[in-house]
Amino acid sequence: MPTAPAHAPPSILFTAFEPSGDDHAAAVIAEIKRRRPDIPVYAWGGPKMARAGATLVARTGDRSVIGLPGWGVIKHYRKVFKDIDAWLREHRPTLHVPVDSPGANFTVAKMAKRAGVKVVHLVAPQLWAWGPWRVRKLRKRTDLVLCILPFEEEFFETRGIHARFVGHPLFDEPLDVAAIDAEAARLPDGELKIALFAGSRPTELRRHFPILLKTFRELKRRYPGVVGVFGATTEQVRESLYSRANEWGGWPDGLDCVAGKTDMVVRWCDLALVKSGTVTLQIAKQAKPMVIFYKTSKVLYKAVGKWIISTPYIALPNLVAGYEIVPELVPYFDGPERLIDAADALISDPAAQETQRRALRGVIARFAGKHCGEEAATAILEAAGV
Repeated sequence: MPTAPAHAPPSILFTAFEPSGDDHAAAVIAEIKRRRPDIPVYAWGGPKMARAGATLVARTGDRSVIGLPGWGVIKHYRKVFKDIDAWLREHRPTLHVPVDSPGANFTVAKMAKRAGVKVVHLVAPQLWAWGPWRVRKLRKRTDLVLCILPFEEEFFETRGIHARFVGHPLFDEPLDVAAIDAEAARLPDGELKIALFAGSRPTELRRHFPILLKTFRELKRRYPGVVGVFGATTEQVRESLYSRANEWGGWPDGLDCVAGKTDMVVRWCDLALVKSGTVTLQIAKQAKPMVIFYKTSKVLYKAVGKWIISTPYIALPNLVAGYEIVPELVPYFDGPERLIDAADALISDPAAQETQRRALRGVIARFAGKHCGEEAATAILEAAGV
C-alpha cells in the first residue's frame, strides 16, 4: 500500500457532496484553522467550507440527490471520483475526512485507503437505520467515525468500528433569543400558530408540499384562528412554493412563507408539521410539539424499503429518546388525512403537548456538554498526528 513520504508536511482533505455536509464541515475546518493555521486543508466542498479556510479543489453540493440518480448524475460523479483519485495519488494528504453522503464518500474513502491515507468519517453513516450489511465495508474504509448522535458510538464500537460521539453542530451555539423574537414579531399572530417544513430537495417538495398545504387548509377550517408559516430553506425554495401553490388551489389566507429562518419560525410557532430530517432536532432544541412524516412511494417501500430499514424509528427525536415521543408517520403514502388527524389530536390535547415538550427537553439534554466543532477538530488533528 502506498504511503505519504515521511517528510511530507501534514495536510487534510475534506469531501462533502451536499449543502448539509458543507455546513457540518465548515465549523470543524474553521476550528482546525484557528488552532493550526499552518496546516493546509483542501476540499471538494461548498462555499462555507471555503470561507472557513479550506482551499477548494472543486465545488460540490450543487447536484445533491436523494433516491436513485439519473444517468447525468452518475456520469458527473464518475468524473468527480476520477479527479479525486488522481488528486489523492498526487498529493497524498495525511488524512481524508469524508463528511456525510455515504453513497459518494464510501467510494472516496476506498480510494483514500488505497493511497495509504488515513480516514476519519465526520457524521456517521446511518447504518443503524438502513443497510446494516455495509458495516463490513465501513470497517475497511475508516480509521475513526465521529458520531453526531449519542447512540451511534456504541452501535459502531460493538461492531468493531472505532467511534467517538462529538455532539451535534445544531447545539454548539445557544440561540440569540432576543434577536429571534425581534424578527418573529413581523410574523402573523393568531390563536394557534403552525409551522410547516416540507424539505429542500425538489423530490421532497413535490411529495410534501401538497400534503402540508391541504393539511393547513383543513386545520384552518376546523380552527378559524389558525395561522401558519412555511419555513423554506432558501429564497429559491420560497419562490417555488408560491408557484406550486397554484397547482393546488392557490395560496391560502393566514399562511406566510419565509426563507432561511428556521429557528425564528420554530420560536414563533405553537406546533410544527415537519418532514423527517435534521430540522426535527432544530424543533426539539426549542421543545416545540411536532408531528413528523415522510412521504415515499408505496411500491418502492414494499419492494425495497421495508427490507432494508432496520430501526423501529426514523424520526431523530424518537431515535435519540429510544421510544416514540413524537407522532411519527413514516412511511407516509397517501393524502393529507393521516397528518390532519395526528395534528388535530395533538392540538386538542394540551397534556400530550406538555408531555412531548418534557420528553424533547430530555432529548436535548443528551447533547449537553458537547461542542461538535471543537471535539471533531480535536479528533481530526489527533488522527493527523498534530
